[in-house]
Amino acid sequence: MARQQEEGFNELPQTHRRTLWRIALEVVREPMFQLLVAAGVIYLLLGDKGEALMLLAFVTVSVTITVVQELRTERLLESLRDLSSPRALVVRDGKRQRIAGRDVVRGDVIVLSEGELVPADARLFEAHELQTNESLLTGEAAPVRKQAAAQTQANPRPGGDDLPWVYSATLVVKGRGLAEVTATGSHSEIGKIGQALASITPERTPLHQQTQRLVRLFSVVGLGLSALVVLLYGLTRGSWLDGVLAGITLAMSMLPQEFLLVLAVFMAMGAWRISQQRVLTRRANTIETLGAATVLCSDKTGTLTMNVMQVAALDVGGTLWQAGQADLPEHFHRIVEYGVLASEREGFDPMEHALHRLANDYLSGTEHLHGEWLLAHEYGLAPDMLAMSHVWGAAEPGRYVIATKGAPEAVADLCHLPPEALADVRARTERLAAMGMRVLGVAVAAFEGEAWPGKQHDFDYEFIGLVGLADPLRPGVVDAVQQCRSAGLTVAMITGDYPATALAIAREAGIDVSGGVLSGDEMRVLSDEALRERVARVRVYARVMPEQKLRIVNALKANGGVVAMTGDGVNDAPSLRAAHIGIAMGRRGTDVAREASAIVLLDDDFSSIVKAVRLGRRIYDNLRKAMAFVVAVHVPIAGLVLLPLLLGWPAIFTPIHIAFLELVIDPVCSIVFEAEPEEDDVMQRPPRDPQAPLFSLSLLSWAFAQGLLVLAVVVSGFGALLWAGTSAEVARAMAFVAVVVGNFGLIVTNRAFGTAIVSALRRPNRAFWVMAGATLALLSAALFIGPLRELFRFGALSGTQLAQALAVGLAITLLLAVFKRVAQATGWAPGR
Repeated sequence: MARQQEEGFNELPQTHRRTLWRIALEVVREPMFQLLVAAGVIYLLLGDKGEALMLLAFVTVSVTITVVQELRTERLLESLRDLSSPRALVVRDGKRQRIAGRDVVRGDVIVLSEGELVPADARLFEAHELQTNESLLTGEAAPVRKQAAAQTQANPRPGGDDLPWVYSATLVVKGRGLAEVTATGSHSEIGKIGQALASITPERTPLHQQTQRLVRLFSVVGLGLSALVVLLYGLTRGSWLDGVLAGITLAMSMLPQEFLLVLAVFMAMGAWRISQQRVLTRRANTIETLGAATVLCSDKTGTLTMNVMQVAALDVGGTLWQAGQADLPEHFHRIVEYGVLASEREGFDPMEHALHRLANDYLSGTEHLHGEWLLAHEYGLAPDMLAMSHVWGAAEPGRYVIATKGAPEAVADLCHLPPEALADVRARTERLAAMGMRVLGVAVAAFEGEAWPGKQHDFDYEFIGLVGLADPLRPGVVDAVQQCRSAGLTVAMITGDYPATALAIAREAGIDVSGGVLSGDEMRVLSDEALRERVARVRVYARVMPEQKLRIVNALKANGGVVAMTGDGVNDAPSLRAAHIGIAMGRRGTDVAREASAIVLLDDDFSSIVKAVRLGRRIYDNLRKAMAFVVAVHVPIAGLVLLPLLLGWPAIFTPIHIAFLELVIDPVCSIVFEAEPEEDDVMQRPPRDPQAPLFSLSLLSWAFAQGLLVLAVVVSGFGALLWAGTSAEVARAMAFVAVVVGNFGLIVTNRAFGTAIVSALRRPNRAFWVMAGATLALLSAALFIGPLRELFRFGALSGTQLAQALAVGLAITLLLAVFKRVAQATGWAPGR
C-alpha cells in the first residue's frame, strides 16, 4: 500500500547496528584496555607467556562485554517490536480480514473484541461496553471504560474513563468496538517508549569510574618510577640493558592488574551469590552500586502489589466485612450473590474475577450460587448510566431477577434513595475509597413479564451494599520497606493509579507519606528545577506517565541520589534503563522490562531487594579490604626492587620473583577477600557516599603504613644478613620467605575492619586456608626443588636459616597486630 510505503511498517524502526570494527575502536580507546595490552606486551618480552595470556584473556572479556551490551539493546528493542505487533482484524474494501499487526496502517478500521490486543493507536467510532487494560502504559491495574466519539477529539494520554481512544499493545478485557487507526509504529504511545529506550545510555557505576581513576594513578606512578630506575641504573652502574630489566621488574611490581582482577571476580562471584537468593544479575557491577543506593523507586502495580484485584471489603447497611477474616457472615451473602449475578460468567474484567473468587471461597455449595439460571437480557454501561444489569430467568417461568452493579452513585440513583440515604451511601463510599479501594454498588430487583423496560431506571431496585476492591500488597513488602528505611534507603512509590489509592497503599506498605503526593498533572507544569525541589520531599507519585517516571528518576539523580528503580511493565522500561540500578520482576515482568533492567527478581519477591542491598554493601566492604591489601603488599615489593639499587646491594627480586608473588596475590585479593563474611553493622549504617573515593585518606595511609612496616623489617633483615657475610643467594631466599609469610600477616590484618588479628583468624573463610596451604606448597617447591631453586636464584637454606626466615615473617604478623590495636585505640583505625 502507498501509505505503508510512506510511513513504514507498524513496528518500531530498526536502530542502526554498530559494526564490530566500530565496537573494537571504542574498546581500544578505553584506558583499561590500553594498560592490559601494554602489560601483556611487557610479559611477552620477558618470555612469560602465562601472564601474557592471562592479560589477553582480560582483553577478550572486555570486548565480549561490550558486544553483549550491544546485543542486549537490540533484544530490548526486538521485545518491544514483538509486543507492539499482534495479529489484527481489519475492515478493508468492506470485508473483515485478519492481517499481521505490522501491516496495519493509519486510516485502517480495526475490529476490537474481548481478549485481543489492540494493534495500533486508534479513535473509537463505535463501542459497546468496551473496556481495556492499559496497565502496560499507565501502571493502573483496573480496566478503563471506553466510549465512541462522533467527531475527532484531541488525543489525550492513556488512562482515564470514557475516552474514545485505544492504544497499541493494550488488552480489550470487555465488550467490542470499531476504531480508526491514528498512529502506528514509533508514532504510537508504546513506540514513543521504544524511542526513549533507544536514546538512553546506561549509567556507568560510581565504582567503575573510581576504579578507572585508581588504575590511571597507579599506572602513572609505576611507569614514572620505572623510568627513574632505568636512569639511575644506567647512570650509576653504566649498564643500560640491566637498567631496562630493572625498570621492567619494578613496572611488573606496580602494574595495577590486581585491581581489574578484583573488580571482575568480585562482581562475578557477587552475581553467583545473589543468584542463590533467586535474583538474576544482568549487569554484575550494579550489585555493588545497589549497596550505595539512596533511593528505591518502586512501581505500585505488580511490584508492591499483586497486580490481582481482590475484594477487600463489603459494606452492607454500614456494617463492614474486611478480607482476611475466616468466615463470611450470612449478613453479607446476598451482596456477593448478586454481585456475581451482575458479572459475566467468563470474562476478562479483573473486578468480576475477584467477585467470582470470593463467591467460590465462601458460598460454594450454598443456595446463593445459581449456575443453572439462564441469562435472559442485559443492560450495559452507558456514559449517562455507569451501571450494568443482568436479567436472569429464575426457577418459575415468567419471573426474573435483575442483578446490578456499578458506580455507587449510579446504583443509588437506580434505587431512588431518599436524600438522607444517598448521603449515607456517599459517606460509606468515601470511607472505602480513602482506604485505597475501588468501590462498586450492588442492587437487586424482581420482574414479571416478557416486555423488558427500555432502561434500567424502570425497575424497582433494592440497594444491597458496597463492594470495595483493591490490589493487595505482596507478602513481605512491609518488612522489606522497613529494612530499607533502617538501612538509610529512601523508598518512593511511582504509579499511574489515583492519588487516594496511591496514598493508601503507601501507608499500608510503610512508605513515608509526610511529603504528600505529587500527581502527573502537577508534574507536567513543573520545570526541571522545581521538580528537583519537590522530589527531595515527596515519596508518593500518582497518575504518572512513562516519560514522567523518567523525569523523576533524572531529578533524583540530579539531586545526587543513587537511584534504584523497580518495575514490571513496558511503562517502566525507560526509567529502569535510566536508573543507576534497574530491577525488574521476573515472573510478572514483561520481556521489555527485563531487558531494560540490570537485576531481575526471579520470584518477584520485593524482599529480595533487601538481600541485594546487604550483598552490595558486603561486596563494597570486601572490595576496599582487598584494595587495601593490594596497596599494602605492593609497597614492600616495589621497595625491595628499588632500595637495593639505591644502596648498592645485590638485587633481591627479579621478574620471576614478582611473577611468583603475583601468582599468590591475585587469588588472595580476589577469592579470599571476596569470601569474607559481612561486617556486623552492614545494615545499620546509612548508604555510603557514591562520590567518595574508593580509598578514604585514613584507609590509604593505613595500607601504606602496613606496607612500610613489612618493608622496613625485611630490608633490615636482608641488610643484616649481607653485613654478616651471608651469600646474596641465601639472603635472597630468606628475605623471600619473610615476605611471603609477612603477606599472610597483611591478609589477616585486612580481613576485617575493626576486628583484632586473633578474632580475624576465627572468622569463617575456607578460601583463606586453602590459599595458605597452596602458597606454602609452592614456596616449599621453590626452596627445595633444585631446578626451581636455581631458577629463583636461591641458595640452599639450612634448618636454622629457614626457621629464622619464618620467625621474621611471624614477627611481621605480630607487629601488624600491635600496630592495628594501637591504631584502633587512637582512632586511626580503618573506617567503613
